[in-house]
Amino acid sequence: MSTNPTPARESGGGPQGAAAKVEWKRKGLRTVTPYLIVDGAAKLMDFVKAVFGAEEVFRMARPDGKIMHAEARIGDAVIEMSDANEQFPARPMPIHVYVRDVDATYARALAAGATSYYAPVDQEYGDYDCAVRDALGNNWYIGARKGANPIPEDVPSLMPFIHAVGTQKVIDFMKAAFGAEELQKVQTPDGTIVHAKMRFGGDAVIELSEWRGVSVPLPGLMHMYVPNADEVYARAVAAGATTVFAPADQPYGERNATVADPFGNYWTIATHIFDFAG
Repeated sequence: MSTNPTPARESGGGPQGAAAKVEWKRKGLRTVTPYLIVDGAAKLMDFVKAVFGAEEVFRMARPDGKIMHAEARIGDAVIEMSDANEQFPARPMPIHVYVRDVDATYARALAAGATSYYAPVDQEYGDYDCAVRDALGNNWYIGARKGANPIPEDVPSLMPFIHAVGTQKVIDFMKAAFGAEELQKVQTPDGTIVHAKMRFGGDAVIELSEWRGVSVPLPGLMHMYVPNADEVYARAVAAGATTVFAPADQPYGERNATVADPFGNYWTIATHIFDFAG
């Protein structure tokens, strides 16, 4: 992993901060992509292939053979992953995936070494779903919409999930720092947020719920593309985030910064500045 926990690709040429006009978001990625740092990224790649039929898009190894950076496509979205090290310890996180056959996917997850949180069940919110934890500590919520279209078209088929203590404050931070749009918020009579959806950049969604002692918070790392990383970094700091890495041009084609929000989540705020050609 490089000095910033984002795609650690070697540059194939092209100036940093290049004048060449490229899209601010790298082709094939949504505005927000979950980045899983684990002790055993190769095992995670094997898991998502076996369970979800994921397509391996990219893999780069460190000199010791561990994964510096890898990407896998699940449905219409991508997850990124790398092996943990001393500088960047493991940060497993919850992910929600929509699939066509929940029962079969649940069975494959257990066969691949996952532990069940709950078996497939009809939910009052219109999904048929289950939950497992993989051997590396990530939570996977595996669901399908009941009805003719099990994989909904109104959200990505894969979404990061944040279990928070003080979910409304997380929502307020996302709005102030990143201009996120509130799509849904379901609350109990006492005001507890049991489920919320926030849209980023028109093509990515993050789900949230209040931690109630059942789920584990597991604050994660989000890789977020924006048109101007410096401006969004400044807004994030003004909204209460602390700097992990200040904005800088990176040799793998991004200008990015990493911040920690007040709730333990990391955000790598990136602008694509030139195409990697390695």
